[in-house]
Amino acid sequence: MIGDLVSAKRDWLWYGLCLLLTPWLIGLLGLSAQQQLAVGGFCVILYGAIFFWKYRLAFAFIGCALLMATRLLDVPHFVEFAGLDIIVFLIAMMIVVGFLEENHFFEYVIDRLLAFVGPHPKRIMVVMMILAAVSAALVDEVTSILFMCAVMLNLLNSGSGSHRINPIPFIMMLVFTTNVGSSATVVGNPVGVIIALRSGLTFADFLRWATPISIVCTALVILLCLGWFARDIKALKSVLAGRKGERRLEGLVEEEHATKKGIRRSAWLFGSVIVGLILHHPLEHLLHLERNTMLLGVALFGAGVALAISGEKARELVDRRVDWWTLAFFLFLFASVGTLKQAGVTGVIAQHIIAWSGGSIPLLTTMFAWASGLLTSVMDNVLAVATFVPIVNDVAAAGLQTFPLWWAMLMGGTLMGNATLIGSTANIVAAGLLERRKLGEITFGQWLKPGLLVAIPALVLANALILLQLPLMPR
Repeated sequence: MIGDLVSAKRDWLWYGLCLLLTPWLIGLLGLSAQQQLAVGGFCVILYGAIFFWKYRLAFAFIGCALLMATRLLDVPHFVEFAGLDIIVFLIAMMIVVGFLEENHFFEYVIDRLLAFVGPHPKRIMVVMMILAAVSAALVDEVTSILFMCAVMLNLLNSGSGSHRINPIPFIMMLVFTTNVGSSATVVGNPVGVIIALRSGLTFADFLRWATPISIVCTALVILLCLGWFARDIKALKSVLAGRKGERRLEGLVEEEHATKKGIRRSAWLFGSVIVGLILHHPLEHLLHLERNTMLLGVALFGAGVALAISGEKARELVDRRVDWWTLAFFLFLFASVGTLKQAGVTGVIAQHIIAWSGGSIPLLTTMFAWASGLLTSVMDNVLAVATFVPIVNDVAAAGLQTFPLWWAMLMGGTLMGNATLIGSTANIVAAGLLERRKLGEITFGQWLKPGLLVAIPALVLANALILLQLPLMPR
């Protein structure tokens, strides 16, 4: 009790200091009093999320209210900046994924794949990490980590009492590859959605430029994890030795009330949505629509089909599977970041970044990768990338090439999300899952060393691969 009070006082002290010092420090770049005030309003939300994560939505409401009270944000601009296209896309995809989960589609796929692996600890962990990366790329990081953690914990708990082992290293390995894999496609991470909808990049663009880098970085992270957690992986053998044979569809149906029909419907819906997202740009060209119209349209159509199939359970699906808390936070966050753009803060920062880089695209790309990555490591990656998006637009206004900057931000925001416990939503979700099940508590310090071990080399590699491809990138 006393320890909690001391910790709370310390957090409030740091919150107050950061809230006062950040606008002053950024003001040294030459901001006006009004621009410093805009930074202060944004910092109310930013540091509220960092120091009081459980209450981040309260700080988001208060921060936007203060921006409105100081006339830095009005209702029309709130609606303009709130990113409703991103919010609606995420709602639709959460409904689709929720429908697939309700029908045990992902669990069936994993179960069948593991049946071919056999009781080999290292081989199983490689397969699990690859599946975590692939599922994050195809759905999203939060859904992937929830599902993969459930599968991993089920595997670990299948041994006898004397064979039970610490689940934390295994959960961390899955989180690491989940974050890296989420960089591969538009739908893998809210960061990718933000970048796609703000830059005009298509699903096919992600497949061309982001997916190859993500695959190479995933391979690197897997190798690093196999070395760092070698002892823990070896201990898995005792659990696998007593594990019963893998379940088939019939067993899954009997135990968890899944149906063959439901799994088949899920497979068709899943495949159709993925194909639609991949082909959204050709569809827009065929129908003479604006860019990214069908990126949103395909997601909405898939969600509509899922709700129609669900019938009477449709409302329950929306209530339980859509993360309204997180979406509301994103909405107010985007509005506050838009205020920085409106007040000209991002323009001033962009001018200094351009000046520091000397207009060199390779240096500018590297600065964006590591600046967004550093910001990600001390806050959620969505916060970091949402802060940098207006800066990219200001760089474009200066007549410089911005195409590589989007990929630099994507990699910085996803790969460096592994660095700290608060770097990515997937990290926090996984840690919370362990605590709720009373299986252990991951501390900030416990995460930091292996997190930095995988995050820094991965971003170095990604940065190098982006720079190597600069001559091939459109201007």
